[in-house]
Amino acid sequence: MQPQWNPHGVTRHEAENLIVEYLVVGPFQENSYLLRRPDSTQTVLIDPGDEVERLLAQIEREKLEPIAIINTHAHLDHIGAIVPLQQRFELPFYLHDAELPVLQMAPLAARMFGVPAPELPTVDRALQIGEPLQLAGLDFELRFTPGHSPGSVTFLVGGVAIAGDVLFYGSIGRTDLPGGDYDTLIQSIERQLMSLDDETVVFSGHGPHTTVGRERRLNPFLQG
Repeated sequence: MQPQWNPHGVTRHEAENLIVEYLVVGPFQENSYLLRRPDSTQTVLIDPGDEVERLLAQIEREKLEPIAIINTHAHLDHIGAIVPLQQRFELPFYLHDAELPVLQMAPLAARMFGVPAPELPTVDRALQIGEPLQLAGLDFELRFTPGHSPGSVTFLVGGVAIAGDVLFYGSIGRTDLPGGDYDTLIQSIERQLMSLDDETVVFSGHGPHTTVGRERRLNPFLQG
């Protein structure tokens, strides 16, 4: 059975030391994430893609204190709310260096898809694979998962994986955009995600969340 997914509201997942909330935003129905500890209002935003008013409403509703924006990658549909959020809260923006060309191509991608071009954010800090990242009292492990885009990063935190557009419920990320490569993507999934425990919850850039075990057993792209 497909897990619950609320494209018009807020989907919430609670673990012992982590609260994950995500809103589905914009014309590409992208999942924008808010992560925090249960005992804190400090919040990390991941891939805030669009509809900043809805994100702000959720922040105000929960009385949250955003402290940083970290992105799995920089495709057009994952960056649209970054600048307005930075302007509101003075937030640093973290991105892997290999994604900088993708970020710069966002205006061209917007013309390709016939949508308004977002204002491009400045990257304040580079995500470093192998270096620990602690934000809002949360410890993030970074895994390099290129293939959908050249600098895609998966964040492991609190027993879950925030995987961007690398792995979906029953599918995988597209590889036909500039910088994408199918073999690289499959290798990233097999080495960096399928090595996790079956119970690990995977939160994707689009669609409902899933688990490593489910995708290992049933994802048609990972069989054989």
